[in-house]
Amino acid sequence: MSHTDKIIRIKTVLARTGLSRSTMYRKIAEGSFPSQVKISIHGAGWRESSVNRWIADPIGYREEQPSQNS
Repeated sequence: MSHTDKIIRIKTVLARTGLSRSTMYRKIAEGSFPSQVKISIHGAGWRESSVNRWIADPIGYREEQPSQNS
């Protein structure tokens, strides 16, 4: 890996995105927010680069889904 990609915890993700916990998990289920990565048996975090990508384009962030614009 040529660059460092920090893992950030939920408090940081919520503070940086302005989302509530429930909204964030709903968006993960919809595929419109990055999924968390497991970092230990009971711990998870998010790749900072993925969260930054969402912050840069929250409307356009999608996992592979066809666009249905009129």
